[in-house]
Formats: sequence, C-alpha cells, structure tokens
Amino acid sequence: MNDFRIDIQLRWSDLDPNFHLRHSVYYDWGALCRVDFLNRFSLDSVIMQQHQVGPILFREECVFKREVVYGDKITIDLKLIKSKRNYARWSIQHTIRKNEDVISAIITVDGAWINTKERKLAVPPGIVETTFNEMPRHENFQWID
Repeated sequence: MNDFRIDIQLRWSDLDPNFHLRHSVYYDWGALCRVDFLNRFSLDSVIMQQHQVGPILFREECVFKREVVYGDKITIDLKLIKSKRNYARWSIQHTIRKNEDVISAIITVDGAWINTKERKLAVPPGIVETTFNEMPRHENFQWID
C-alpha cells in the first residue's frame, strides 16, 4: 500500500485558550489513525483479545511545524519507518497536514506488542504480520535487528 490517510474532524473542544489546537490532540489523532488502520486491515480489538496481544508505546514524539486553527481541513497519514522482521518492535510516523499540503506536525512513535495475560513483551501472532505487511512504508524504511 502506498498511502493511508484519514480526514480529521476538528472540534471546538480541541482548541486551547490561544484558539489553536491543544498539544495533546495531536497525539490523540495519531492513536486514532493507528487504530483505524489496524481495524481496516483485520486487526481489531476482538482479534487482539483472542490472541491476548495489544500494542504498546515506548516513545511518542511530536514536532510542531504550523499551528492548526478552527476551520482548517485536517488529514493524518501513517507510515512504517522501521521494524523487526516479525513486527515485534516497530516505529510509525504520522504527518498531520492542514488545508491539503501544509505540514502542521510530525508524530513518531516507537512500539511493540505485549501479551495482555502475562503482561510481558511478546512476539505477535501471524495476523499482525499480515496486517503490518499492508502498512505503507516510509521512503527511508529500514528493517532492524
């Protein structure tokens, strides 16, 4: 897949007292995009519960480029930037754009899978590999050991 992008509905409650987007909303949009991707590619919460795995984050970073204000048209995408070959550890980058082509923020997350019963890091089941194989790759994507 070359691209995965969703439209975001900007709400009045997403704004701060300066009338631009609250910083924490960017992170919420990143989570929304990742979960939407997983759901669309057959890795929803029911499947994860059946396999007793779930994604966790080790690091989440946002670089703010241009402010978002009420009335801006917002999209967010998702690209895999690096991963172990079994997808046990991975990094994903989101680019948030306003009004078609203005980059507002770039979010980078580093994550893994946890066994939800044992509460330990886990090698994910095959359905994860199937889903992550559908994820768009960043132009500088790399496998990690």
